[in-house]
Amino acid sequence: MTRKILIIKEEESVCTYFIEDGEIVEIHPGSRQDSDGQQAALGNIYIGKVQNIVANIGAAFIDIGGISCYYDISQVPHAIFTNKMGKKPLCIGDELLVQVSREAVKTKAPTVSSNLSLTGRYAVLTSGNTRIGVSAKLPRALRDDYKERLQDWKNEEYGVIVRTNARDVPPETVLAELSQLKDRFRELKQAAGSRTCFSCLYTAARPYLTDLKNVYASGLSEILVEDQELYEEILEYSRREQPEFVDRLRLYEDPLLPLGKLYSTQTVLEQALKERVWLKHGGYLIIQPTEALTVVDVNSGKCVSKKSRPDAFLQMNLEAAQEIAKQIRLRNLSGIIVVDFINMEKAEDMQLLLREFRKFLSRDPIQTTLIDVTALQLVEVTRKKLRKPLHECWKGRE
Repeated sequence: MTRKILIIKEEESVCTYFIEDGEIVEIHPGSRQDSDGQQAALGNIYIGKVQNIVANIGAAFIDIGGISCYYDISQVPHAIFTNKMGKKPLCIGDELLVQVSREAVKTKAPTVSSNLSLTGRYAVLTSGNTRIGVSAKLPRALRDDYKERLQDWKNEEYGVIVRTNARDVPPETVLAELSQLKDRFRELKQAAGSRTCFSCLYTAARPYLTDLKNVYASGLSEILVEDQELYEEILEYSRREQPEFVDRLRLYEDPLLPLGKLYSTQTVLEQALKERVWLKHGGYLIIQPTEALTVVDVNSGKCVSKKSRPDAFLQMNLEAAQEIAKQIRLRNLSGIIVVDFINMEKAEDMQLLLREFRKFLSRDPIQTTLIDVTALQLVEVTRKKLRKPLHECWKGRE
């Protein structure tokens, strides 16, 4: 698989596009201001103060400086307190280190966690989970090798996770990065003792820089940047954080054919914001995000097949399954997703469809799981929620 990244500046906004085998598969809209002064930016770490505790839902609300954030109180045993107000595990007025783990979505407040995570290119250090973890997407032999090498890292203060990207580099590189993350974590704890409440102790990199940490290096041929100032910023960041990307970074300069025109980014974006998605053989999808979940309906539309009706329905559903997996990633849909495929009479056809659908979903770098199929043949899917979906991001820019 060949990969490219496009980073395009449009006025004060910066959009990142991931391309695989010539097709745009992810769109990350953002702003140059996302991490400059805007509170509750994803990944930032603050000294927060407990405002309220709602025991019946197992939650508290923590102020990080004018913004009230949701907090799961099951995390309290691993919390790092800077000021404790009482003997109970969590009291109103307690001050503790929290990290923004989920952005505000619609009417929901941002979510913070006291399980702090410092993410590198190849590994993650976390204070909330002290286990040693290795990505399941790495080959078994490599996973076993890392588990053995990391035995000396076991402790009661923090845990480490080796990311999928580690398959592209020698273990020594990963261990060196882990040592840097450990030093950063200890500096953070030390600084917290002398800082006032609501201080921001750690500012996450701007989204378009963070995106570079999450792309697979395997097959990555180019990172194309259109703006000179933006290029210099990304070049400096790459030299410091990801030197292996420096020789793949390119400044795109062609005033007659902008990068967006060359790759039809506006057309792809417009299609990704539409409710209807046409399939190659005449069927179509209707994708409708709601407050609680996203519903995807598969329709036969203009599809005309010479095959027998049951076989035609299976082929339409297989085509739809592949497109749904693509749209989930492209639109950054998350949470609960319910898919209403065209009903099929044969149980073996449904099993084949589910098997293929799982295979398509497994290509998503964000954890996406096919849960089950109901008696009404509704297929239930969940996808880990990290950022706002594309339609929410775009609404906020209008």
